[in-house]
Amino acid sequence: MENSIRTDLGLLALRLGTGSLLFAHGAQKLFGWFGGGGLEATGQAMEQMGFRPGKPSALASGLCEAGGGALLALGVATPAAGAAAAGGMAAASSLHAPAGFFATSGGLEHPAHVGWTAAFLGVTGPGRFSLDHATGHALNRPWVIATAFTTAAAGAYLVINARLQRLARSAAQPEDQPAGEQAAEGTTDDAT
Repeated sequence: MENSIRTDLGLLALRLGTGSLLFAHGAQKLFGWFGGGGLEATGQAMEQMGFRPGKPSALASGLCEAGGGALLALGVATPAAGAAAAGGMAAASSLHAPAGFFATSGGLEHPAHVGWTAAFLGVTGPGRFSLDHATGHALNRPWVIATAFTTAAAGAYLVINARLQRLARSAAQPEDQPAGEQAAEGTTDDAT
């Protein structure tokens, strides 16, 4: 078998596997499919994890996963699909990072691997057996790669940084005292 056909078949298999996994995970968040909680429950969970506001965060995460996964599986707009999925997985990896690397301890192994694979596909391209190839790679150009990955990296950075700042502020406040009361007391203490 010719080497380029083997490569294209490998890319197809990788796209279908990774894209399907991402789609299913995103559909859990968006629609409650495959045993997921749906948008409401996922939004509440994301709020508790520090991604605020929760419901829009769940929507964005679900769209990155389900949308990016579907596009990767089909091989259409592959750079944008890979970048969106990688950005979403970067946020998920940041959530799991404190537990270490391995998934057995709740670590970032799984989301990091899925994000890395999505990024690889976005940069490498979908191969011959794809909608991008069938459309003459109209949405698979170098400028799309640069724009998609720059946007995804900036978005992931902003989301992760905002979450970490919220968590740091929450850790600095006593649990039994709302932020407003603490600020009022701080003002009173400074005045005396």
